[in-house]
Formats: sequence, structure tokens, C-alpha cells
Amino acid sequence: MQFQKILIPIASVVLVVAAYRAYGWAGVAAAVGALVMWMLLHFTRMLQILKRAANRPVGHVDSAVMLNAKLQSGATLLHVVAMTRSLGELLSPKDTQPERFRWTDASQSHVTCEFVAGRLKAWELHRPAP
Repeated sequence: MQFQKILIPIASVVLVVAAYRAYGWAGVAAAVGALVMWMLLHFTRMLQILKRAANRPVGHVDSAVMLNAKLQSGATLLHVVAMTRSLGELLSPKDTQPERFRWTDASQSHVTCEFVAGRLKAWELHRPAP
């Protein structure tokens, strides 16, 4: 996570400098345009995910068992919200680490996920007794 926070800005600066050295100011304009387009694509994806999640009840998922099968350690919170198409029910105190969210399905099975710095570290499936 910390690696990306450093690598992306450095790579962006290197791209702009290389574009300037190769093509002058036209290269800088093309490189900055490409970077802005890349940022807009990520922003649009995030808005689409949150728009879909806004139309569903908080903490609801179609199948907790299927969610449990799809989860992978290191997935971002945004990726999990995209999979569930719902914002998770916050179980931990606000703005504290680790963050704990729960998604429940119609059969009252639920998956509780723990996120540290926005990345999935652990999750647990709970199924009610028949």
C-alpha cells in the first residue's frame, strides 16, 4: 500500500520528464493528458461502484457464502463494495483501525471483514444453525 503511494507519483513525474526530453512541450501535454485520463477513469469507476451501492440496503449481500468464496486477502474496500454492490455495516468505531464491516444475506448468514489501511486482512463467515 505504501509502495503505491510513492511509486505512482514518481512514475508520473518520470513520464512527464521523459516526454519533455523526447518531444518537448507537446510531449508534456500528451503525458499530462494521459495521466488526467487515467485519473478520470479511476474516478468514474469509483463513482459507478458507489452509485450501485447507494441503491441497496447497507450491509446486504445476495449470498454470504458466495461472498466468502470470492474474498481474497489484500483486496481493497472499494473492490469488496463492488463485489457486494452494497456498503458494509460498520461494526468498529468510526475512523479507527482495523475497520470491521459486515454483510448479511436473506438467510441471516453473514460475512464479517476486517480491513487495515483499506485492505482486507481477515474475514469470517457465520451461518445460523438450521
